[in-house]
Amino acid sequence: MLTPRYIMIGGFLGAGKTTSMLKAAEYFSSQGLRVGLISNDQSQGLVDTNLLSSSGFATQEISGGCFCCRFPSLLQASEKLEQEARPDVYLAEPVGSCTDLVATVVYPLEQMYGARYRIAPLSVLVDPIRAQRFLGLLEGKTFSPKVNYIYDKQLQEADLIVVNKKELLDPSSLERLTGALAQRYPNSEVLTVSVRNSEGLSQWFSKLETSQSNRRPTMEVDYQVYAEGEAMLGWVNMSWSISGSEFDGNRLLVELLESIHRRLVGAEKFGIAHLKATLVPDQGNDLAVANLVREDGQVEQAYWLVEGLASGELTVNLRAESDPQVLGKAVEECLQKACQQFRLSAVEIHSSAFRPLPPQPTHRLVR
Repeated sequence: MLTPRYIMIGGFLGAGKTTSMLKAAEYFSSQGLRVGLISNDQSQGLVDTNLLSSSGFATQEISGGCFCCRFPSLLQASEKLEQEARPDVYLAEPVGSCTDLVATVVYPLEQMYGARYRIAPLSVLVDPIRAQRFLGLLEGKTFSPKVNYIYDKQLQEADLIVVNKKELLDPSSLERLTGALAQRYPNSEVLTVSVRNSEGLSQWFSKLETSQSNRRPTMEVDYQVYAEGEAMLGWVNMSWSISGSEFDGNRLLVELLESIHRRLVGAEKFGIAHLKATLVPDQGNDLAVANLVREDGQVEQAYWLVEGLASGELTVNLRAESDPQVLGKAVEECLQKACQQFRLSAVEIHSSAFRPLPPQPTHRLVR
């Protein structure tokens, strides 16, 4: 029996990590391998967990901090998956504002649990528009320097920098971006994929299946700047039980996110990192998912409900560089307006609006 492979797919908020995880799970499953998924967030009430759980793969959620700060919980989640599904492949998605994963997760897994898992190369996904702006290749709003510090460190420690959404760029712009990334991060291999169109995935996933993580020296991280950068991001997780006469859940989801988007952008420059939502009907196994990446982006629907519904659970996650209380109020008020428009009632299940606490890794091993 082969030792299970442990794969982490990281990257900044909105890069497409969850969808990539599902594509990877489908790929490995098609190879006859059992798969277990682990989602992660600073709080509970996750859109990502709803999406992963609906896929049919065994899934565990770690909330209340990143893998680095919840390392024992990461091990417990892996053990639960072992009991439930005996995975050949573990796919884990860390928090999108987290970095220093090699020193705080990869090295501890290798050194303390190397007999239990084979650690795959660390992949870091990037949104091509955000990456171009970060590198100065494209005009447009970027985050403040301390948030960009985290973004830079994520790329610096990557074994594989995976440019997702390649369909958004013409060939010359894509070549220019990959060249700039390769020049700035010479220790990382740069790949290009389109998760949406399933382009380039086999090459990426085969590397995850056959290669090992690089044994490079531990990168330097200023944890004061890292903590201040995370604290500049407002975090909102909210969910409600909604009900009424039969309504169009797809339209509700898209119009709600568009309303939140207009509210935030109309008030001030909020620096939206990711806005996403799911609607899960109380009956059946259907699911609707919509999201928006960047404040100048558009709401896109990734999964549609096939028919109307009368009740279900609505979850909204928002990450933006702004006051979390202001963000939470905007989400709540937009939901109230949507309920009036669609003649629905909403009962709160979970609500949290906060700034992430300073990262305090369980382990940090220096190589």
